[in-house]
Amino acid sequence: MKISIIDAGNFKLDGGAMFGVVPKTIWQKMVPADENNLCSWKMRCLMVEEKDRLVLIDTGMGDKQAQKWQNFYFRHGDGEIIKSIRDAGYHENEVTDVLLSHLHFDHCGGAVCWNSSKDAYRLTFPNAKYWTHSLHWESAMKPNPREKATFLTENLQTIIESGQLNFIEQIQNPLGDKFEFIYADGHTEKMIMPIINYTDQKIIFAADTIPSFAHIHVPYCMSYDVRPLQTMNEKSLILDRIVKENILLLFDHDVVNEVAEIEITDRGFKAKNLGKLYEFI
Repeated sequence: MKISIIDAGNFKLDGGAMFGVVPKTIWQKMVPADENNLCSWKMRCLMVEEKDRLVLIDTGMGDKQAQKWQNFYFRHGDGEIIKSIRDAGYHENEVTDVLLSHLHFDHCGGAVCWNSSKDAYRLTFPNAKYWTHSLHWESAMKPNPREKATFLTENLQTIIESGQLNFIEQIQNPLGDKFEFIYADGHTEKMIMPIINYTDQKIIFAADTIPSFAHIHVPYCMSYDVRPLQTMNEKSLILDRIVKENILLLFDHDVVNEVAEIEITDRGFKAKNLGKLYEFI
């Protein structure tokens, strides 16, 4: 097995929205904001090569949206999904499976791109099966008012029309026996958090349950969560398991830190070690 970080670029979101009820005086010490109260966030994806499978976990936001839309999120940084995949030694046509933790635009937008004439959309990974949870798909197709703006029609319609959409809970061991899946309902309906068994080290892609090192403290939840109290409960259970099983926690949105080892203290969960993935495996 080979695991590679795939950098899909950075974007900006409101710091208050990312930390919910936590005061700015606290969170800005960990994640500084600019003059508009915006913080930079990474769109970090993961490539897992295992036997004859090449599995991409999440795809970032892509670049097919109009420039005006892109400007809302201040896209910046050197990361770009296709460039990063090729820099890792792969080609987008080689990807066999695209696992979408959830269908918010910053996680699935890169799964769909323009065709060569830019008059229609196509799958970025034409030979891949696209995986999501059926209940999450249903919630994205009939979104609640809170999430409606983040489920983009061009992403969902292109995926379903391709015939390559698959529902992960309907197939036993859909990505082989090296993958395990936890489903969370706090951030959005049935978000997928894969655990990868890499040699002697388990790695969890916790997606937006714990998007950065600054969100390890259980009450630090995003305002984007549809059920924040459930997020807190899910986060507690996940972190407890991480500590007990010595699982490496991978952050999807932390600009600086890729992964962390977690410990439990008398003040709750905290990062014991932070760093790059290659430093831990």
